Amino acid sequence: MRISKFFLGLAMIAGAVALQAASTAEQILARMDKEAPGFRAVSAAITRVKYTAILDDRTEEQGSMVIRRTPKSLESKILVEKPNPRSVAFSGNKVEIFYPKINTVQEFDVGKNRGLVDQFLLLGFGSSGKDLAKAYTVKANGAETVAGVATTHLLLTPKSPKVRDLLKSIEIWIPDGAAHPIRQKFIEPSDDYMEVTYSDVKLNPTLGANDVRLDLPANVKREFPQR
Repeated sequence: MRISKFFLGLAMIAGAVALQAASTAEQILARMDKEAPGFRAVSAAITRVKYTAILDDRTEEQGSMVIRRTPKSLESKILVEKPNPRSVAFSGNKVEIFYPKINTVQEFDVGKNRGLVDQFLLLGFGSSGKDLAKAYTVKANGAETVAGVATTHLLLTPKSPKVRDLLKSIEIWIPDGAAHPIRQKFIEPSDDYMEVTYSDVKLNPTLGANDVRLDLPANVKREFPQR
């Protein structure tokens, strides 16, 4: 009996510590407001998990990403290294996807959806707390440990019907004392989701134009699927 009470006491203490470690949504949004004006770039290693609900199928990819903000635009490049190598670059209204195995790059025009692309790229990286609260209902969901890091789990519900057509909700995990995520989860109305975990995050590294451009061979085949 005494041993049971001892372990029960430990569990209650651990729960209290976890509760105290969690930030409020307002505290995290305030940290984002403080960090956003100085944001210029970010680089990180990424692990992406794509889950398809109807098939109960889970696939994992590993790679890296960079985002660069200039006075005129937002540019980004994602490199998927395995299992199926490809690279994706965003610049202005143009999105390019390069498939090295078939030496083909596909080009898309996001047009009026550019604002949504920017919103998702900057979600937690360079977004101000005010902008986040304007676009989403933000709620704190307690303390959680992600990849050995103590975080606060935030639940985001899109306010825009246009965004809700694409995403039912977004979850982000913010390390204690930080303003950027260690993990994001984008949940679609079908309950399919994309979960991205970041490691080796570097804020404001020196990035040039070449760092956000695709490295394409001279004989690459270019396709325009929208035409």
